[in-house]
Amino acid sequence: MKKTILLLFIFFIVIYLFVSKNNCSNNQAKIYSINNKNYCLLTASNQEQWKKGLMFYKDKKELIGVDGMIFIFPNKQVQSFWNKNTYLDLNVYWLNDDKIVGKSFLPSILKSKETVVVKSPDKVNRVVEIIF
Repeated sequence: MKKTILLLFIFFIVIYLFVSKNNCSNNQAKIYSINNKNYCLLTASNQEQWKKGLMFYKDKKELIGVDGMIFIFPNKQVQSFWNKNTYLDLNVYWLNDDKIVGKSFLPSILKSKETVVVKSPDKVNRVVEIIF
């Protein structure tokens, strides 16, 4: 009986750890999988959100439980992103639906000392910024 209770306890602990590891702790974010890795991402799906993105965040700690942001656009087109007012280093994934068509690095404005622009290599309808 003690062994059964112990096994059930261990089973529930393992399930809890698995579920909690795959959940976003930020209730405004969702999990997205990129290259078989789960990321907790905020969603930008309108013009105001696209314009602001991750600008003005000075430290990753300001984005508790978030790995970055996904930008969802209604149409496929070549997209440009820049680091003006962006204080975090970002890995930028260019996606055509769920297929990655490219990856760029966007340094913080503090590192580059000037505005850096990165462009998608093809038409895309999603862009993911992962805080580096």
